[in-house]
Amino acid sequence: MKRPTIADIARRAGVSKGAVSYALNGQPGVSEATRQRIVAIAQEIGFNPNSAARALSGASARAVGLTLSRPARILSIEPFFMGLISGFEAELAARSYALTLQVVATPEQEVEVYRRWWGERRIDGVIVTDLRENDLRIPVLQKLQLPAVVIGGPGDTGKIAQVWSDDAGAITETVRYLVALGHRRIARVSGLPGLLHTQTRTRAFEDVCASLGLNEALTVPSDYTGEEGGRATRRLLIGADRPTAIIFDNDVMAVAGLAVAQEMGLAVPGDLSIVAWDDSPLCSLVHPPLTALSRDIAEYGAHAARELLAAIDGKQVSNVEAGTAHLTPRGSTAPPR
Repeated sequence: MKRPTIADIARRAGVSKGAVSYALNGQPGVSEATRQRIVAIAQEIGFNPNSAARALSGASARAVGLTLSRPARILSIEPFFMGLISGFEAELAARSYALTLQVVATPEQEVEVYRRWWGERRIDGVIVTDLRENDLRIPVLQKLQLPAVVIGGPGDTGKIAQVWSDDAGAITETVRYLVALGHRRIARVSGLPGLLHTQTRTRAFEDVCASLGLNEALTVPSDYTGEEGGRATRRLLIGADRPTAIIFDNDVMAVAGLAVAQEMGLAVPGDLSIVAWDDSPLCSLVHPPLTALSRDIAEYGAHAARELLAAIDGKQVSNVEAGTAHLTPRGSTAPPR
């Protein structure tokens, strides 16, 4: 079967091939009514513009890229990223932009994906997550002059704008809440230690615990999965001076930690209080429902998408602090026995 061409669209629309090119590439030269008619015909006959031809013409790809250096199995169960992507999609779809997603193993592979996408004109910009200290992706993006917005920070991202949340403030509020309940032995199961937001949370946790005289505060690193979160919880709870409260860096690990505590015969919240970072339906479905740090993750993603679309349009964008996560107390926290 012959692949549809610009000539086929021009013949059906009764216009020149140049007019079809103007309409499909979003360029001036045709009326809005003609543009809509041409686009409708192109969709009807299944026309897809050749990427090489699009690159030569300088046309917009109408797509935004997202690469994630995380195991795919984590993404399949991680409500945070699902909420974030739903926020991206809501904003991008309103502008007829697509989201191109690729999962890779390392930050170095992320860089190669950026180079390939930009060189082939597959995308118009990228959303960057999981910011690291001295992040090797930032200078590459700046050299490519690829429009980008970073989710996370604050960190050194040069001229690339950031959308970030006050993680230090949220962790400080949580520790103070647990201390007000009477807890003195508080532990934390963190996410990947190389990420900037993990380091920010760890420093804030250590600082607030030191200021409150909590000398037994401890952070155990993990990787956001239920398996590792469960193992970290077990190691904490088999000690002689087990904590009476644990803060988890995501909801998946918190649910796994709850299961481990119950498996060991500990009552939640009587023997152990649990707090999850980033509220999700998971936190309300378990028993007892988990106290959580809540924020509008979809709006967080939508905000980043809006900033990126503005950068793609050539507008000046700057760092934006999104809403700080706030504590939502539920049945998993109470004064220790």
